[in-house]
Amino acid sequence: DGDQYGTLSYEVLRSIPEPLSNTKISRLKRPRIREKKMISPYMIDISDERLATIRAKVEAYDWSQLPDARGWTAGVGVDDLKRLVAYWLDVYDWRKVEHRLNQFPNFTADVEGERLHFVHVQGDGSKPPILLLHGWPGSYLEFERLVGPLAADGHDVIVPSLPGFAFSRPITGIIGPRRAAELMHVLMVQLFGESRYIVQGGDWGAHIASWMAYTRPDALLGFHLNMVFVHAEDATPTTPEEKDLISRRAAILDWETGYNHEQETRPQTLGVAMADSPVGAAGWILEKFGKWADLPQLADGSPDIWSKFSEEELLTNIMLYVAPSSVVSATWIYHGKRLEGSDHFPAGARVKVPVGIAAFPDPVFLPPPRSFVEKTYNVVHWSEMSSGGHFAALEQPDLMLADLRAFISTIAGGKSHE
Repeated sequence: DGDQYGTLSYEVLRSIPEPLSNTKISRLKRPRIREKKMISPYMIDISDERLATIRAKVEAYDWSQLPDARGWTAGVGVDDLKRLVAYWLDVYDWRKVEHRLNQFPNFTADVEGERLHFVHVQGDGSKPPILLLHGWPGSYLEFERLVGPLAADGHDVIVPSLPGFAFSRPITGIIGPRRAAELMHVLMVQLFGESRYIVQGGDWGAHIASWMAYTRPDALLGFHLNMVFVHAEDATPTTPEEKDLISRRAAILDWETGYNHEQETRPQTLGVAMADSPVGAAGWILEKFGKWADLPQLADGSPDIWSKFSEEELLTNIMLYVAPSSVVSATWIYHGKRLEGSDHFPAGARVKVPVGIAAFPDPVFLPPPRSFVEKTYNVVHWSEMSSGGHFAALEQPDLMLADLRAFISTIAGGKSHE
């Protein structure tokens, strides 16, 4: 029941390992949380049968049927994928990973009929709650190294799996980013009542945060983005800098967003292949980490993916799609965007909630100039980041944390709605 939610969160929080050991722990004090019976403690426990099935499929993958175009020019590098799969079979231990993930205070909530998984780490209540939102093909673990420090600052930190992702499944149907924004707001109301909160997001998390700010401006103190892609429908580039950026970005996206069109229009057809092929799903996801992260290149132009990511962290992210069978439903958010028409705000829209932008050098989704973002948003904080790509919180957690703290300090100093 709700009382168990408060009790278990305290007990689990007491056992959180580094980097969360510096978190100040206390029993949940808000009666409205303990009274909510739609929130339950959650333990990650993938069945032995499911794990055996995954392993058998990985072992059975017939590499002789996969021609190699060499390098990464035509898609994922086969040699890098083989290296990842060899680690999967010879070294990777899901049960060990699962034990580590269960040291976090995991919960599920019934939010308007949808089952949402989230991590909730308590601060001491001296700072506003903060909601951290991931995207595709990432996961809630992108924020692992931010949670402890933010909680130590005094924030209650909420890190959900988006609808259809990881353990936020099954879902009742297609959910786009605007609908997801409302579900995230309702979750925060379940946890904190009418208390205002802060949101951080990249990729889909940025889309969702932007829609939360647009539709629920009185609920947010501010929001922080490391990707800006939702603008007013009539926002157009006018300066030479804006026009140049939009032109360069369009050329890159023409090469790099075939996946988006497929997942936006025919996710179920793609899903037929990925649902039954762990190696196929791994290749689909690995390619995005190789192309979207801020990575050095090898002599042949391929990304040096192992200079930034370990096999362990890449496989754990992939397993959060494969193990709970969420690899297909996680793509539905793209289709939901198409159905909602939520890739832009209405003409003339103005988001008045203060926003901070961390403009990381994403090699694919190039950050727009501040002048263009200000056509739609109330920008009170802007940072040109020195390094870090699309998965900023995972690639450069220290830079992300410092910039998020700076933004929070800015809005706490009196910057507010226009």
